[in-house]
Amino acid sequence: MDRGHVAMFEPTVTFEIEMVKGFSNILFGGEGLFLATLKGPGKVWLQSLPIENLAARLIPYLPASKGD
Repeated sequence: MDRGHVAMFEPTVTFEIEMVKGFSNILFGGEGLFLATLKGPGKVWLQSLPIENLAARLIPYLPASKGD
């Protein structure tokens, strides 16, 4: 799972980032170099967009700041 899709998780869940193994996976995997591993009992909440894309979609709805 892409680490950017993890919204939150209960304290009983362990969250680890691991590097993708295998040279061909790194070159042709298309998912990036790092993946999230979550283990243990408990609930995990995921979001459908990576945090960068989610933030970009929310910006138009935020109030504009008034400049000097």
